Amino acid sequence: MEKAVNLTQEATDLQGATPPVWKRLRFEAAASAGEEPTLASLLNAAILSHDHLHDALSYYLAQKLAGSEMNALQIREIFESAYEAHPELETAAERDMSAVLDRDPACRSFLQPFLFFKGFQALQTHRVAHWLWKEGRDTLAFFFQSRVSELFGVDIHPAATIGSGVMLDHATNIVIGETAVVGDDSSILQGVTLGGTGKEFGDRHPKIGKGVLVSVGAKVLGNIHIGDGARIGAGSVVLKEVGENCTVAGVPAKPVGDPCCGKAEAMDQSFLEEFDPSK
Repeated sequence: MEKAVNLTQEATDLQGATPPVWKRLRFEAAASAGEEPTLASLLNAAILSHDHLHDALSYYLAQKLAGSEMNALQIREIFESAYEAHPELETAAERDMSAVLDRDPACRSFLQPFLFFKGFQALQTHRVAHWLWKEGRDTLAFFFQSRVSELFGVDIHPAATIGSGVMLDHATNIVIGETAVVGDDSSILQGVTLGGTGKEFGDRHPKIGKGVLVSVGAKVLGNIHIGDGARIGAGSVVLKEVGENCTVAGVPAKPVGDPCCGKAEAMDQSFLEEFDPSK
């Protein structure tokens, strides 16, 4: 079955060009509400009753994050304040959603990351927590970090800097430390740690370049730089810097294949078939 669904083609035909993320999301929601009436209330409340993507995100994430400590209305107001202060947060969400649709073969529509993919939801919550952190509201930022860890199994320090067009695939057990940086258009798979090497203080976490693929269960430790377009193999432990477009794998990780043996954006991990861990 082709990844692109019929809804996408119909929406394209209606608009005369590929529709913007929000228009396409609303079209998919309306079509799905007609096809699956049992979800119509959810789709209307989460998407169709709103005028903008940031409104829908504020509402839906607040419903997810609410608990006995803070109700949904309070959380929604915080998210709305963040989007009002920094409209680029909405642009980042659009790019993140597009990245998931583009790179995840299991994703068929924008509805999936918005409603169901905890990696996308965790990342959008982190973006608000990061805004709070920069505003000096550390305790509230840590509250959202804790809620994301409890609900989604994703632990991102609110001080960590994450670019746009980023995919956290499956997302379970992803850990990203305080001084870590993740560049635009990167993909981080489940079980990845971007951490420190011990009890050192200060700038102690990895700096991930643009368009990097960090595969399942990889551990990147210390204040090291991973160059643009690099690929890190599943289960690898990376303790040294990785050059641009370089592929590394193993424990400890070493270069494998040709210097420029694949595009990280393609999510191609076939290099692992040629990797001999005994060498």
